[in-house]
Amino acid sequence: MAKSLFEELGGKYERQGDDLIPCIVLPAEEEQPIGIWGQRHPDYLKQYRKVTYTNLLTSGKLNTYLADINKQAQERFERLIEGMKQAQGINNS
Repeated sequence: MAKSLFEELGGKYERQGDDLIPCIVLPAEEEQPIGIWGQRHPDYLKQYRKVTYTNLLTSGKLNTYLADINKQAQERFERLIEGMKQAQGINNS
């Protein structure tokens, strides 16, 4: 039997009953802490950007992406709070 392209590229199959299932392992990803903004973003991606979510997940970049989104959102939130404080005449003293 001729090898499939998957096998030619070094892929392996696992037999489960009568079926051959490809053994696919996601690439290792550096764990980074993700705050509230990053924790909420996957729901948005799953609902409105399914392809982006799948690409990030399968490429091993989802955690890094969510950590970056969290950092950006936190910085924007802090700038917003500072602007509101200045508008109301509140100082940090």
